[in-house]
Amino acid sequence: MKSITLTVDAVIPYKGKIVLIKRKNEPFKDHYALPGGIVEYGETVENAVLREVEEETGLKGKIFDLVGVYSELDRDPRGHFVSICFIVIPVGGELKSGSDAKEVRLFKLGELPRLAFDHEKMVRDAEVKLRGILSKM
Repeated sequence: MKSITLTVDAVIPYKGKIVLIKRKNEPFKDHYALPGGIVEYGETVENAVLREVEEETGLKGKIFDLVGVYSELDRDPRGHFVSICFIVIPVGGELKSGSDAKEVRLFKLGELPRLAFDHEKMVRDAEVKLRGILSKM
């Protein structure tokens, strides 16, 4: 029996830009992506996104808003992955790459590199909410 994998992704505004990681592993190895990953059994999506943010970027965060749910069947070459994307505001920690992130970098919204998966759509969907946040940072 085939199954669905539940994942989370985070759009993180930081110092007037957004945080992206360079993926260390396939799929999309060496492509930039939003921080995120697979929700563990017994974990809420909210706890999962905050855990992934800290593991991959070194930042502690709090959830600001829900961006959306992404369930296109071809969004991940590994199979049927459904992602819940949040805007996460940093509240501590130190920006540094960790776990499966090769590097972590800041990018202006209008100057993003090509992103893995459907993360460009997630960023576009978050953009209206982000502009208000980024202008205050």
